[in-house]
Amino acid sequence: VPTCCSARYNLALLAFFGFFLLYALRVNLSVALVDMVEPNTTLAKNTTSNVCPEHSSTINVPRNTTGEKYPWDADTQGWILGSFFYGYIITQIPGGYLASRIGGKLLLGFGIFGTSVFTLLTPLAANLGVGYLIAVRALEGLGEGVTFPAMHSMWSSWAPPLERSKLLSISYAGAQLGTVVSLPLSGLICYYMNWVYVFYIFGALGVLWFFFWMWLVSDTPETHRSISHAEREYILSSLKDQLSTQKSVPWRHMLESLPLWAIVVAHFSYNWTFYTLLTLLPTYMKEILRFDAQENGFLSALPYFGCWLCIILSGQIADYLREKENFSTVCVRKCFTLIGMIGPAVFLVAAGFIGCNYALAVAFVTISTTLGGFCTSGYSINHLDIAPSYAGILLGITNSFATIPGMVGPVIAKNLTHNNTVGEWQTVFYIAASINLFGAIFFAFFASGEVQDWAVSGYHLHGS
Repeated sequence: VPTCCSARYNLALLAFFGFFLLYALRVNLSVALVDMVEPNTTLAKNTTSNVCPEHSSTINVPRNTTGEKYPWDADTQGWILGSFFYGYIITQIPGGYLASRIGGKLLLGFGIFGTSVFTLLTPLAANLGVGYLIAVRALEGLGEGVTFPAMHSMWSSWAPPLERSKLLSISYAGAQLGTVVSLPLSGLICYYMNWVYVFYIFGALGVLWFFFWMWLVSDTPETHRSISHAEREYILSSLKDQLSTQKSVPWRHMLESLPLWAIVVAHFSYNWTFYTLLTLLPTYMKEILRFDAQENGFLSALPYFGCWLCIILSGQIADYLREKENFSTVCVRKCFTLIGMIGPAVFLVAAGFIGCNYALAVAFVTISTTLGGFCTSGYSINHLDIAPSYAGILLGITNSFATIPGMVGPVIAKNLTHNNTVGEWQTVFYIAASINLFGAIFFAFFASGEVQDWAVSGYHLHGS
């Protein structure tokens, strides 16, 4: 069955653009917030760790200063940035459950559409007051919370087992590229135009994507208008022994499943490092290395570009190993997870010991984040291996746990770096690396690559 112009690869491509916009909508505020706040309300420059010399890179370019400014202190800014996750964590499990009931197409489509509409309303909310802005960001989180479980649920009906790594890595790689493009682009929009356009441009693109998604996508191969007969039969026959027809969700068996908890631990551990880097890397480079990563948005986006490339390539390699080299699914998942978690841990610790060489720091952090891309073809799609019928619900469960590091990881790191000394930052990197290491080892011991008994019809009748 050809891959070019096939319905399943068209779905992967549309999902790619959807997740691209989703992450652009997620990270644009952290860039725009710098321009939204009055200069005298931000934290005073820390001078306690003048270990490294200042890097001067002042370029005199006329800057647009027409945007409205607000008197928000550091604590208020923290609440604004964190409010997204409080909405995001609430809809993970309900999103997975709803996707298994009504299908992922509507849920994912309206999740991104809702996030886009609230993004368009962000400048208005900021004008009305900080409470309105926090509420709008939390509502964006509610909208985004259903998207990953909904996409997993759709792939349970669309992805042939031996193409899962390829198809899912294409669709989810959009998230990394969204980060890569929106970080520097949001900075440029703020610099040359006005911060309100960051929200208007990305919000409008999200609404436009929604119409293409609703027009071109179907929940299952059976309901797709233009899929070829050969492709439909290929997908359905490859999944016929893997899907359950029972209506009730086997919650108890699901929560007692050790392979599921292996994914939970790996997902939590990986996100601890990911969110620590995403939120605190600019601070580390500015306060310790005395190099302002915000001055060079392309440099701060480099690690996520590496990760995007790695996700795409590792997805191809994972399915090649399973199909052509006869590697077992569980072997591939465990190996890719070990590379994607131990590699970043090693280079993250190394980044704390490079002195004032910021070029080497960027290189180490880029390698660390890039190697993390292997996890997409590791634990990240293992839900579909162990229970394709309930993949959306399983992702909702694991992503709920994996959102916690986004809420507490940066807070703990901030509390550990009151004096901004090199030693304090080394402690932050050690903690992140240790959690990564534990998650990798736990997954290697307890993960599975087989469909679990409770995930297929009549699981209580046989012990296969």
